[in-house]
Amino acid sequence: MKQLKAALFDVLQTNIQPPLSLNYLKHLHACLLRTNLHQDTYLVNILLKSTLNVFHKPLYASLIFNQTHNPNIFLYNTLLRGLVANNCFIQCVNVFKKMRGKQQMLPDNFTLPFVLKACVHVLDFVLGVQVHGIVLKIGLEKDVFVKTGLVSLYGKCGELRDAEKVFDDIPQRNVVSWTAIISGYIRSGKFKEGIVVFKKAIVSGELRPDSYTLVRVLSACSKSGDLSAGEWIHQYLVYVGLGKNVFVSTSLVNMYAKFGDMEKARSVFDEMPEKDIVPWSAMIQGYAANGHPKEALEMFYCMQRENLGIDRYTIVGVLSACASLGALDVGEWAVGLMDRSEFLSNPVMGTALINMYSKCGNMISAWEIFKGMKVKDIVLWNAVISSLAMNGHVNVVFACFGEIEKCGIQPNENTFIGLLCGCTHAGLVEDGRRFFHSMRRVYSLEPTIEHYGCMTDLLGRAGLLEEAHSLIKDMPMQPNSVVWGALLGGCRLCHDTDLAEYVLKKLIELEPWNSGHYVLLSNIYSTNRKFDDSENIRSIMNEKGMKKIPAYSWIELDGVVHEFLVGDTSHPMSDKIYAKLGELANKLREAGYAPTTEFVLFDVEEEEKEHVLGYHSEKLALAFGLITSKPNEVIRITKNLRVCGDCHAAFKLVSKMTGRDIIVRDNNRFHLFSDGSCSCRDYW
Repeated sequence: MKQLKAALFDVLQTNIQPPLSLNYLKHLHACLLRTNLHQDTYLVNILLKSTLNVFHKPLYASLIFNQTHNPNIFLYNTLLRGLVANNCFIQCVNVFKKMRGKQQMLPDNFTLPFVLKACVHVLDFVLGVQVHGIVLKIGLEKDVFVKTGLVSLYGKCGELRDAEKVFDDIPQRNVVSWTAIISGYIRSGKFKEGIVVFKKAIVSGELRPDSYTLVRVLSACSKSGDLSAGEWIHQYLVYVGLGKNVFVSTSLVNMYAKFGDMEKARSVFDEMPEKDIVPWSAMIQGYAANGHPKEALEMFYCMQRENLGIDRYTIVGVLSACASLGALDVGEWAVGLMDRSEFLSNPVMGTALINMYSKCGNMISAWEIFKGMKVKDIVLWNAVISSLAMNGHVNVVFACFGEIEKCGIQPNENTFIGLLCGCTHAGLVEDGRRFFHSMRRVYSLEPTIEHYGCMTDLLGRAGLLEEAHSLIKDMPMQPNSVVWGALLGGCRLCHDTDLAEYVLKKLIELEPWNSGHYVLLSNIYSTNRKFDDSENIRSIMNEKGMKKIPAYSWIELDGVVHEFLVGDTSHPMSDKIYAKLGELANKLREAGYAPTTEFVLFDVEEEEKEHVLGYHSEKLALAFGLITSKPNEVIRITKNLRVCGDCHAAFKLVSKMTGRDIIVRDNNRFHLFSDGSCSCRDYW
């Protein structure tokens, strides 16, 4: 008996060499059976602990337990605790119900916390309430662990008032108790309330949070848009010496990135003593999402030099950056670092790859990826519909929508955004109206402000300004800057200065510091030769300290992205680029091209206007592409703003003169210039 007990004790000593095996444990179990000791609850309890805690075999432990004729509360507690530790929550609930069916078998303060934890995971609210009744019945209402379990249960099930009542009644709260109530708020979407409770606990000195709590609260700051609370927590972290914790620091990086403050995100990142792949991915995604694609790629290159691996989060950020820059070669190189099958089996990665190919003007590859995807959900369909719409393939967009209906997939709001964008790029007003009205009538989808924006854009581009304005006035929600901006764009195309002035007042109310509104009005005045009014707008901008967003164009060569601004002379090949532009200008004039000087916003002499137009960023990128690429290669250019009308006209002629296909992606759509024409049919 003593030898058998000693052997069982040895099983619990995991540091014994060589490691004990499950077979040896079964051998000891057999000894208990042979010696008729398998009903000794003390020995069975040791055997259960070994099976559950050392070898993690809950099924075998259940068999041992079921062979015991009269298990006591200690055996039940060991089994319940072990089942929870092995994530067997349903089995834990069932064992507890079986235990409650036995008379004179009352749970204790060791039983109930594990049962409540199982109830939380399986969302068994009914049993949880019954457990609360048992707590009151047996006098455990002051036990901190039991009460914390009840707080977690009520919080997870959305019963925050009950969670608050239980929490307020805990005599001595610990970090788990505070985390439970804070998590309850956050899980229910009450992020600000969770943050307030957290700060209250910190200020009162009742809580010294662990990394888990801090990560949860920082996430709540991001979701609630409360940057000041996040910065307060950051200061607290530095004060208590938790600023170097890898999990907390990664959460800070994520938080600052989501608020668009990449400078602070980078500062936290640089101060981390150890970095795994997670913070690197957070920085890459942050740069890509906040309009810093070059920095995202530089971070990725640095990550590669550190010999770190690459995961799905990294690749999604890299592909997003490549899509913004039109860096097709870099994107394909990055994709080659991972197994292609991962993209075809993961919808998020597949969508990112489709987005990258489509925004780089390679719709054929984007379509091939889409066809190869193992599962095509509505998110993936929406991605390919939006990509096709941006590239001007509106007939294929309509065909995809037909396939969605055939497959029995329910379209959602994003599906119709893609459809309406396709109609906008192709000028299909009637089709746009039909899709817009069918949302409510056929698919029971309520149009959102984004759909109204698309319709305003479609009608405005078609010259139907009165109908577009009426649509805005009849909207069931207040129009935002996107909707008014779409109407303002229509005013520009139709030279309707009076309506444009009215729209601009609305835009200034919504975004008083957005220079783009002033620039567009200045453009309208300039087009109508109202240069005094245009000058007045620029004066207002100067008085307010606003600057026009600079136009950038990017072109990729051998995996390197080259950037150009208007009149840029910083590039090492500037002399050759400007010589090429001069050569092109002469050939264009011979072909009958005359610069469209109305696209220059300034009241300057005609000759100077032509000079400014000749050195737009997209023309510099085009000249560089013609010099450095092979005669049969497609030239791909990306611009951060809308391509100007003069450059659009010039690019059509250049494509005919050189026999080259030129793809330009601006902030609105794709333009494929080929043999003197553009895929947008001069409608953009």
